[in-house]
Amino acid sequence: MYDVLIIGGGPAGVTAALRARELGATVALVERGRLGGTCTNDGCVPTRVLAHAARLMRETTQHEAYGLLGPRPQLDFARLMQRAQQVVSTVHEKKQMLKHLESSGVTAYVGVGEARFVDAHTIELGDGQRLSAERFILCVGGHARRLPFPGAELTLNHGDLWNLRTLPRRLAVVGGAATGCQLASIMNTFGSEVTLLDVAPHILPNEDAAVTEALTKAFTERGITIVGGMSGVERVEETADGLRLTYKKDDALHDIAVDAVIVAVGWPGNIETLNLEAIGVRTERNYIAVDDALRTTAPHIFAAGDINGRMMLVQSAGYEARIAAENAVAAADELREYCAQIVPHGGFTDPEYGSVGLTEKAAREAGHDVVIALASYVNMDRAVIDGNTEGFCKLIVDRDTHQILGGHVVGEQAVEIVQLVAAAMAAESSVESLASLELSYPTYVAIVGLAARRAVHYLGLMNLSPEFREMGPHYAAEWERRDPETAAATPIETRAGSS
Repeated sequence: MYDVLIIGGGPAGVTAALRARELGATVALVERGRLGGTCTNDGCVPTRVLAHAARLMRETTQHEAYGLLGPRPQLDFARLMQRAQQVVSTVHEKKQMLKHLESSGVTAYVGVGEARFVDAHTIELGDGQRLSAERFILCVGGHARRLPFPGAELTLNHGDLWNLRTLPRRLAVVGGAATGCQLASIMNTFGSEVTLLDVAPHILPNEDAAVTEALTKAFTERGITIVGGMSGVERVEETADGLRLTYKKDDALHDIAVDAVIVAVGWPGNIETLNLEAIGVRTERNYIAVDDALRTTAPHIFAAGDINGRMMLVQSAGYEARIAAENAVAAADELREYCAQIVPHGGFTDPEYGSVGLTEKAAREAGHDVVIALASYVNMDRAVIDGNTEGFCKLIVDRDTHQILGGHVVGEQAVEIVQLVAAAMAAESSVESLASLELSYPTYVAIVGLAARRAVHYLGLMNLSPEFREMGPHYAAEWERRDPETAAATPIETRAGSS
């Protein structure tokens, strides 16, 4: 009998197994198929390959301006998809997950099919083996939701995408959250005619309104058709020219002629085959219910990663897994609690977006008196140098404590830039401390310092002479004060300083 048995070999499962082993437990890990989980095998890693290819294609539009002459390269879609799988293999070789687990003393059962509980301390594997343990950590992840409309079998999800060998000329993406927006943006760059549909009134409904507005504008300008507020997909049918998607909006039916339909509308947990009812583990909305210690309703069973439905991100899966492992090994009165507050995230769309902390709306609803500081990429020298002046950085600051409540970035390297805001928030730095950082020049991340200095100005913390204050708002670039009469602020900047 093992001390701890982990079911699932993705980021959460592997992390939990290694951490439990570090604490001295005897550990086994069970994976039904291939180690690495969705992220490595058909999620983040191969999708990022596509995003990189899209980025390279976009950069070719600048070649002539920078003196690089010659014909633009053409996309070989089949070869790109082959490259995506090669990168997945390379990542597996780099990680050496099975070797790492075994060299750490973890007993790994890989490719053994679905596991199911036969009693509170015993599981049966797909190949008939039975394993027992004192405690369990469930890290079985999730899967793409299939919608129950006629013709759903004709649609694709993210896992099916990798079987494509030709680029769809006309593509419908159902789902305007992170995955749908990223795929819509990538395929649009490749040359597909993209329609992005969602039941929400606008795309990225969980992001800050400024991010949603900026991405909506950018997508529309790039030729993506956005259909928000639809009632749902009615059906998908085969036609002589491809597929016809019928959706309902405003009590009327509408048709779109497409060559492929990608559905990205949710990520329920893989709970179906575990036989959780037999051991008293409660589920809610297709996820395993856990308390703040990541413990299920069975005290000796914990759950980490996508399966608990909390923060379905790779970085969160690893963090949760470490806590779950420590709690599984610890005494009952020594349990750590997990509370997700500072979790940076984003999307490799065109333009990129990155966010951390509260949105402006959430901050106000929570009762904070806030200062909003906005800085535009157009005022950053690095953005001008590179010809990437689209975007902004938005900081949400508590007026009383000067603490940063949230940060939202749209533009070049946004997903990287927002990490600095997250670090400042985790360190509980005041916005004036962030403003005083001497950030390298010329860089994109310097936009955080510019936004922070504006917040300091709006908070009245900057020592200014009365005559300078009388000059009114100024929207400075990195060093110089711009004359409002000769250089108007960008639209995003004019909304700054509100409380």
